[in-house]
Amino acid sequence: MDLHQIEIFCTLIRLRSFSRTAEALYLSQPTVSGHIKNLETELGVRLVDRLGKRIVPTDAGGVLFRHGLLLLEQRDQVRQELANITGTVSGALSIGASTIPGAYILPRIIGTFKKKHPAITIQLLIEDTAKITTAVMNGGICMGIVGATITDPLLETHSFMTDELVVAVPPRHALARKKSIPLSSLAKEPFILREEGSGTRRIMTEKLSLAGLSLNALKTAAVVGSSDAVRQSVKAGLGISILSRRALLDDISDGRIAALRITGVKMERTFSVILLKGRSKTPLCRTFLEFMLRSK
Repeated sequence: MDLHQIEIFCTLIRLRSFSRTAEALYLSQPTVSGHIKNLETELGVRLVDRLGKRIVPTDAGGVLFRHGLLLLEQRDQVRQELANITGTVSGALSIGASTIPGAYILPRIIGTFKKKHPAITIQLLIEDTAKITTAVMNGGICMGIVGATITDPLLETHSFMTDELVVAVPPRHALARKKSIPLSSLAKEPFILREEGSGTRRIMTEKLSLAGLSLNALKTAAVVGSSDAVRQSVKAGLGISILSRRALLDDISDGRIAALRITGVKMERTFSVILLKGRSKTPLCRTFLEFMLRSK
């Protein structure tokens, strides 16, 4: 078996999409499909099922994925130990992040890290908190950075950066000129929610519930799958929402969205770095983790 084909296959199973795999590995879709077909021919088994646009591993594919991850990890371990002899850090690192840290925090950190270690390659998977947690638990990625506190005995967690959630309203909205609003105001306006599994939604739900307001009391106008979609919906006047201030910085600066606090409610959270407890860390994984935690 060719390790390059194993890497393509494991990336396909992790991303569940030929197009996203091609984009992540800087290949064409036909090239990715060709490598998977050659791997299936060599092994004499079907590795994936195509269910519409979804890619699902067969039983044989599941076996290859588990062992493939170990093979790739050992490959990277060898590369990095050899590189350490010459004082360089190299290899490939697969990490994941929920929307806010993935879009607004990690690109800067990864860019700075890559300038220091130009021989490395980092693949960044951006999904909601629940999917990133599952990917870490399954061993598909080395670590995840998520927007909610995860308490699971199988996970190793590290506190990362802090964040503030604010009420986002269109600039011409009646509330836009206020700096803070009472909790009761939220229940009077059409509200745009993030999807189930979102760290932002989880934290918002916890904070509002502690303050005495449940999601059922909100007049839900829409449920959308990304912070960017929420931003665009707020700007379009579909309703108000609660979002990370980090995601709104440009819109606030340009006057496209007004950000308000809720009187008497502290809407803060801490991002968490999560790793599978007991899983050996490659030198690159350890180096990046230490660098990232110093970047607070």
